Formats: sequence, C-alpha cells, structure tokens
Amino acid sequence: MKWLVLLGLVAFSECIVKIPLRRVKTMRNAISGKNTLNNILKEHAYRLPQISFRGSNLTHPLRNIRDLFYVGNITIGTPPQEFQVIFDTGSSDLWVASIFCNSSSCAAHVRFRHHQSSTFRPTNKTFRITYGSGRMKGVVVHDTVRIGDLVSTDQPFGLCLKDSGFKGIPFDGILGLSYPNKTFSGAFPIFDKLKNEGAISEPVFAFYLSKDKQEGSVVMFGGVDHRYYKGELNWVPLIQVGDWFVHMDRITMKRKVIACSDGCKALVDTGTSDIVGPSTLVNNIWKLIRARPLGPQYFVSCSAVNTLPSIIFTINGINYRLPARAYIHKDSRGRCYTAFKEHRFSSPIETWLLGDVFLRRYFSVFDRGNDRIGLARAV
Repeated sequence: MKWLVLLGLVAFSECIVKIPLRRVKTMRNAISGKNTLNNILKEHAYRLPQISFRGSNLTHPLRNIRDLFYVGNITIGTPPQEFQVIFDTGSSDLWVASIFCNSSSCAAHVRFRHHQSSTFRPTNKTFRITYGSGRMKGVVVHDTVRIGDLVSTDQPFGLCLKDSGFKGIPFDGILGLSYPNKTFSGAFPIFDKLKNEGAISEPVFAFYLSKDKQEGSVVMFGGVDHRYYKGELNWVPLIQVGDWFVHMDRITMKRKVIACSDGCKALVDTGTSDIVGPSTLVNNIWKLIRARPLGPQYFVSCSAVNTLPSIIFTINGINYRLPARAYIHKDSRGRCYTAFKEHRFSSPIETWLLGDVFLRRYFSVFDRGNDRIGLARAV
C-alpha cells in the first residue's frame, strides 16, 4: 500500500511545473506614502457592481519583493517576450506596457514589442481605467500568452499606452484572476479561456506565499499540492459569484471583538500587501497595539512585539490566528511597523481586504468550479 501512495506522489509531482525566478531588489520606503499598488488598484475596484499542457497541474513560482507584493513570469508573443506580473485575485484584466507608452513609469517596465511577434493581432478597442491614485489608458490586442506550460493562443489582453502612478514599482503588468464580470477592458480573462478550452484539469488555482524568503512562493493552476499546507482545507462559500469576497464573522483580540462586530465581508486578495480595513476600525487596532504614526506608516516598539497579542479572524466559524510577528514587520532602518492599513473606498457594508500578510500564514485555494475559497495553515 505504501508503494502505491509513493507512486502517486511521484506521478503528482511530475505534473507540476516549477519555473525559477531571479531576485528583484527594491526599497519599500522609496514608495511608501506614494502611489503604492494597494492605493492604485483597490480604491477603484469597489466602485463596480457587485494549445496547452492538458490534464496537468501547473505550479508557478512567485517572488516576494520586500513584503510589497509577489510577481511571477509570463511570456507574450512569438517568439516569447518575458514579463513580471502580479497574479491578482482582486482584478480580472491582463495588461502589460506597450512600446508606445513613453511615460516615466512605463520607461522602467519591460514593454511589449508587438512588431517582433508573428502572432500579434491588433484591435481598435480602447479602454481607460481610473485608479485611486493614478490612471492608465490602453488598447485591447491579441497574442499568444504563456504561463509556464499553459498556453493561450489569440488571448485578448491590454496594452498600456499611457499611465501614471506606477513609477518606482518593479513589475511589468497585472494578471487578474477574478471573475470575467470584473474586467475593465472587456477582454476575456486568461484563466477562463484556459478553463473553457480544457487546458487545466480542474478549475482551481492556489497560492503559497513564503514567509521570509524572496524565493519559494508559488501559484499553482489546475490542482492543489497538499505539501504546501498542514491539516485539512476549510472551505468558505463566496458571498456571491463574481468576486472573491467571503463573509467574515468577526475580528477579535484577547477574546474581545475589535472589528466586524456584526459580520462583514472580506476580499481574499493576492494583489494587496497588507490587511486593509475601514479607517475608524484600523485606528482602533493601532491604539490597541500602541502604534504611533511616523510618515505614512504606523510603528510600534520592536522590543514590545513579542508581548503583543494575536489578532483572530473568524471566517465561516473557523478561527484564523495572526500573531504579532505576522502583522508587524521591520523596515530597512530596523523600525517595526504594522501591516494594518486604512482603505479609502466607500461601501455600505464593512469591508476588509485580506492581503499577503494573511496569505503568508494561510495557504489559499480559489475554486471556480464550486465558487469557494479553501484556507489551511501554510507549512
């Protein structure tokens, strides 16, 4: 019996494709308080209404950039041109910068050279996205897009022609993994296209985000590698089909409710670095952990971190504990700052974003087939 289990594990591991990535260096302090990805992407998102490697699982490594966000490589065109993108569950569009984009922020990105691709197909459809702290203008085009061994031919995506607000952020584009109704460009999302073509064995993807190392994080498509988490997956139904929002029961500290007292909604969001919530509630958490403002960040005494209590997020009756060492980080100067941030968008329902701070501790599975999210303690 044991050899059958071992044989199954070997066969499973052979289905997983891992892609090595290079380290990327950046400075968190250089972009703190400016147009960070959290401000740029999220404030706009909530104004909205509510030929391939078949039969395989694909594991795609990600890189942790100084606790800002995680990026992985994709290629576009024939021959392939490589781009570092954010795999974002908070949006649906895939876009990269065009060679025609001459803004200062575009100049720092790898830009797509369409004239070098034999499979490129243009359209006349343009689109604009206004973000909380910037904007972009683009055009919808088609070409071959590869995520490891997954290949989507004639994939529609956006080419950014002009943008503002992305200067100093080391990524080349965004690959959205939310539902098709969240697209701004009208382009059919790549995950849905691959799913409909039968390119992936199961309509799921999952994230393992490394805690301390720049390397070791992965996003996997078409299945779940159980070696990345402990125990059983706890499945949480979505509030409604169309985005990755789940109902959260409450947020507690020392057995006292400190937020989400009447229940609230939470977006499980790989495109957000921190835990983001309503201003008044986040301010209360800052007071409870004795955080003090310094510039755009809220800092605590590093000597006090080990004495700070855990904060517990209860989702679908299950407690997800976040110890102080998970929500307190050190900057390049050795100062300790909190990962709780305020959001600026308005919503009739109390809303939280559970970003990478939460997801480093909990392995996450996004199940499009059953419209649910699975969470388990990461290894």
